[in-house]
Amino acid sequence: MSEFELIQQFFTARQSAADYIPLGIGDDCALVSVRSGMQLAISTDMLVEGRHFFAGANARMLGHKSLAVNLSDLAAMGAQPRAFTLALALPDVQAEWLNDFSAGLFDLAEQHHCKLIGGDTTRGPLNICITVIGEIPAGLALRRDAAQPDDDIWVSGTLGDAKLALSAYLGQQILSGPDQQQSALRLHTPIPRIALGQALREIAHAAIDISDGLCGDLGHILSRSGLGATLWCDCLPVGDVLRKKDKTLQYEFSLAGGDDYELCFTAPAANRAAIQNAGLLAATSVTRVGVVESDPGLRLVDKDNLPLTVSLLPFDHFKS
Repeated sequence: MSEFELIQQFFTARQSAADYIPLGIGDDCALVSVRSGMQLAISTDMLVEGRHFFAGANARMLGHKSLAVNLSDLAAMGAQPRAFTLALALPDVQAEWLNDFSAGLFDLAEQHHCKLIGGDTTRGPLNICITVIGEIPAGLALRRDAAQPDDDIWVSGTLGDAKLALSAYLGQQILSGPDQQQSALRLHTPIPRIALGQALREIAHAAIDISDGLCGDLGHILSRSGLGATLWCDCLPVGDVLRKKDKTLQYEFSLAGGDDYELCFTAPAANRAAIQNAGLLAATSVTRVGVVESDPGLRLVDKDNLPLTVSLLPFDHFKS
């Protein structure tokens, strides 16, 4: 099968047209129309076999996750997905794998009306690189540098189960079959919080998606905003499976687990009711977990406001 036959069979033919894409796959460039008063939000993420996923990973889930981690970046900015490109390196052409991968990819893409507009394929170690394009009204992007002193700190969903699943795969934790299956869904099929991100546009100040652990990612907001914070660790919404583990592990995995792809955001205390309503409208739970402060640094406290010492190793692609 040639490169162009592969693209046509497994990618071009699997999606419908969109009127805002006058020219998609098949030319040197795609053409995407941008509506008046809108800005483009663009992000790229790469998944490498053996680094971001195990060899032999379920192809359908991998297709989902490859796009989900990119859509999560759009969610963190409050952007609406519009289109994406896919660069795919394959060790060989396996029709069954490609069929399953593209099915998972397009199932999620269609949920968010996000169209594949181009990319590249080549032979090599399995590597998936997606660039996603979204739109947002000018001036309404949720930026990392916009947190304010006395802002509440919120997180969406629950934290830690993805890290727990990974630890079980690596033999570091023991889980029952049902618990492993439940936590593994959080690892393999994260849910990008697109609707919540858009609902937060005019009521939150700053946001980031939690890909490398809450402490590390919140740290990016604090660094860019020149501020500090206190996190109330006993308020963290841990996942259902992680909740069965001891408190120390709950702290470690919810604070620095990674792969949660939830949103962490800051907002004025006056907007608490509006934040709760945004969560209801987006069918996503939101939990207040701390406060932004003028003093630099991140302080971790328990339910009695006593300092916590927790072993935290935020994910780093070149150190972990």
